[in-house]
Amino acid sequence: MRPLARFFALASVAVLASCQMFTPPDVKESGFQPSDKPITVDNVVANARLAEMAKAQHPRILATYGGEYSDPKLERMVAKVVGNLTVVSANPTQTYRITILNSPNVNAFALPGGYLYVTRGLLALANDSSELAAVIAHEMGHVTANHGLQRQQLEAEEGLATKVVSDVLGDSPTAKAALIRGKLRLAQFSRNQELQADAIGIKSIGEAGYDPYAAGRFLQSMSAYTDFRSVSGATDASLDFLATHPNTPQRIELAQRLARNFGPPGFGTRDRDAFLAGIDGLLYGDTPEEGYVRGQTFMHPNLGVSFTVPNGFVIDNTAAAVTATGPGDIAIRFDGVAINKSVSLTDYIRSGWVAGLEDASVRQDTINGNEAAMAHASAQGWQFDIAVIRAGGQVYRLLTAAPSASTALDPVARSVSASFRVLSPAEKAALKPLHIRVVTVQAGQTMGSLAAQMVGVDRKLDLFRVLNAMSPGATVSAGDKVKIVTDR
Repeated sequence: MRPLARFFALASVAVLASCQMFTPPDVKESGFQPSDKPITVDNVVANARLAEMAKAQHPRILATYGGEYSDPKLERMVAKVVGNLTVVSANPTQTYRITILNSPNVNAFALPGGYLYVTRGLLALANDSSELAAVIAHEMGHVTANHGLQRQQLEAEEGLATKVVSDVLGDSPTAKAALIRGKLRLAQFSRNQELQADAIGIKSIGEAGYDPYAAGRFLQSMSAYTDFRSVSGATDASLDFLATHPNTPQRIELAQRLARNFGPPGFGTRDRDAFLAGIDGLLYGDTPEEGYVRGQTFMHPNLGVSFTVPNGFVIDNTAAAVTATGPGDIAIRFDGVAINKSVSLTDYIRSGWVAGLEDASVRQDTINGNEAAMAHASAQGWQFDIAVIRAGGQVYRLLTAAPSASTALDPVARSVSASFRVLSPAEKAALKPLHIRVVTVQAGQTMGSLAAQMVGVDRKLDLFRVLNAMSPGATVSAGDKVKIVTDR
């Protein structure tokens, strides 16, 4: 493992949670047709092996994406969509297990054996049941088309497990920021397989009675979401849908062309009210257990600590750690470790976990009244600043990395470490999680006045438009239902 990868190595966490199994609520007589993909001993054995391997990855997927998100009302809404799609599936005997992941990232993916995953972040972005159906049907298309099996055949003995769940620290020289984050390379299908899954999915949602134009509509929302993140500076979004699903104007046009096979726009149901009722109250953004990002500041109400990164840096709060990336390929990582109280912080820094440690740089310090130790390290073109802080009986690490030629490491690291502090009881009590709330537009309200009601987010009007799939020139009318983000 490269030195930078060693420096920022992530601990593996296994979280066990159950998936819910959905079966068709209704079997139509038309479903009893001769199979165009007859079952043989070979493909049964191959698919069983893939399913077992996928099952083994389930706990690691939960760990990476924050575990399972539990909300009976939401689960019933998603179950209804999956059930409707299963009835018209190309393989109606396939059993699907869908898990809602407790992650703000916008993503959905499938593993062989019928394992389907959708994040609460994606549910927050969608605007009706037909859009959710389009996403799920696309992923079901990967399963029914045996794309996982095709991948295994192409990759031979390399194995699905190492491709489905891989730690890509140091994997790509063109993505230096990714060196500090553990990531999953999920559903890395070829472009042809993506287009095939699009075709299967759009056919499925149309046959299930949903609006087939939802696929193109949601791809447009995804594009707007990506642009929003890009303007915000969050360009490294490997846990998001578009990192593994190519999104181009040509793909959107193809989706619309496939939808026209069912008729002009207006065909099928969007089932918007049921969808909005299902996501009303949905957790948005970070969880209380992982702390909150508010602008340039990270605050953790349970741990009672906070730190701030400079302007131009974007904080990414994941289940494993808090990271931030900024100009000049500078990266910051914040996490906690368990250290015996009898062990000094300087001895801890020297205990072997830092690659390329400059021993003479290790020194004791105090940060806002908290015991601390500081050090520098360097290895293979990178330089590092290490700050270890003991506060409230816990030990925290602030690790900053920059290219060897950078002159910005010290000022950035000093700014971040100096901002670390313990929150007051009043500050902790004031921190509340954000939720999606569905509100009805009142007479006289505008997009601007509705966006102004949102709290805890930046660029409120832009985010309001993205969440509600509204163009800059769009307007709202009394009686419309829209989504806002609030802590109430």
